[in-house]
Amino acid sequence: MPTTGLPPKQGLYDPFYEHDACGVGFVAHLKGNKSHSIVRQGLQILENLEHRGACGCDPLTGDGAGILIQMPDRFLRREARKLHIELPKEGEYGVGLVFLPTRQHEKNSIEAWLEEIVHEEGQRFLGWREVPHDSGQIGHIAHSAEPEFRQIFIGRGKDVRDDLEFERKLYVIRRRIELKVAGSNLGQRDFFYICSLSARTLIYKGQLTSPQVDRFFGDLSDEDMVSAIALVHSRYSTNTFPSWALAHPYRMIAHNGEINTLRGNINWMRAREKQFISDKFGEDLKKTIPVLNLAGSDSAIFDNALELLVLAGRPLPHAVMMMVPEAWSGHESMDADKKAFYEYHSCLMEPWDGPAAIAFTDGRYIGAILDRNGLRPSRWLLTDDDLVVMASESGVLPIEPKRVLSRGRLQPGKMFLVDTREGRIIDDAEIKHEVATRKPYKSWVEKNITDLKSLPKPKQVRHTAAADLTQKQMAFG
Repeated sequence: MPTTGLPPKQGLYDPFYEHDACGVGFVAHLKGNKSHSIVRQGLQILENLEHRGACGCDPLTGDGAGILIQMPDRFLRREARKLHIELPKEGEYGVGLVFLPTRQHEKNSIEAWLEEIVHEEGQRFLGWREVPHDSGQIGHIAHSAEPEFRQIFIGRGKDVRDDLEFERKLYVIRRRIELKVAGSNLGQRDFFYICSLSARTLIYKGQLTSPQVDRFFGDLSDEDMVSAIALVHSRYSTNTFPSWALAHPYRMIAHNGEINTLRGNINWMRAREKQFISDKFGEDLKKTIPVLNLAGSDSAIFDNALELLVLAGRPLPHAVMMMVPEAWSGHESMDADKKAFYEYHSCLMEPWDGPAAIAFTDGRYIGAILDRNGLRPSRWLLTDDDLVVMASESGVLPIEPKRVLSRGRLQPGKMFLVDTREGRIIDDAEIKHEVATRKPYKSWVEKNITDLKSLPKPKQVRHTAAADLTQKQMAFG
């Protein structure tokens, strides 16, 4: 069963080549103060990035747009009570926006499977909520592929010890149902997709234009819909297909650009899956493999990899540094500890390279990074009332110049990071020094990497012409 709504590989079309060239931005309160105004400003940024998105011959069908916010507990608790669902305290329940098939028997099957998997994983299924939406706002093409919209509520199991362990359980639940549906014999017309399933963040997105997001999802206009961050994205799907599922943001990122090394990244990830070991996941890790959903775009697959790295125990800035390293190998003036960090991790993962600007968040941190070539523009500013704005261009919010305390742009390979818990912008040098010195990477590299030049010269072996020919034929297949 398709999980993205894209057509299968046929003729000259291959879903593998789905790429984006889009508008991305975020607004955040530096001190982590939640408000509805942050959500509204996020939607305003999204509307002001409309020109970076796209639509087809049907001007009301967009390539995709969406918003990611922190969990709006007050709003969800109120809505759950209307359905006679009593939510546990904030942080002890997860919510996900689910795209379900419109055919009743398929929808019922997937809902039943999902509820069963929740129980099997030792968590509590609390209920479903129909998400209010206005289908009259969208074009004919988008409407023809429109799924059913549900939010699922899942309570934390009694054996789950902390927030991150609960996030891992929600991830395992999501991967299990994704793999089960993908391997099922349900019909091919409709599709299934979970936009997010988390106790920290919530996503609203779809095959929409930027202005349609606010009008389509009525929840976003509610005063109880509050957040300290709002990550938004307006998609331009270049020469490929728009889709409800391939709209951004994904679970942790929104991306402008392309990952040009994707085939190699995918191959190496798949090759290493048999060696995956995690103290954090334990035996649950096997339930999530394969990690990468190859039906997704380059951005979606990047998000799959980043999500696993973070849930396996790495802080978000650490995982981003692994995937999008600076140009370090020939950098003569780079700090030795940072260079050792990059060299060590180059043995574990290849760079995900391309002309890319990537905004990322886990609900606490929100930030952005450019690839080492720095070919995608991104600007940021900080105001005197603790508002942080970052976008793929300046002027996405009407902010008076006298309110601006500082401003700048993302530089090649550099990271811009806001920590809403500590209430500050963390400098690229500071965050990377902290990450690079957390473990003795320099010592590990010196002790464990062998320079090929230091190996003894091999003995020269002579072969007969026939033996040599056979050996070469076998070597080259």
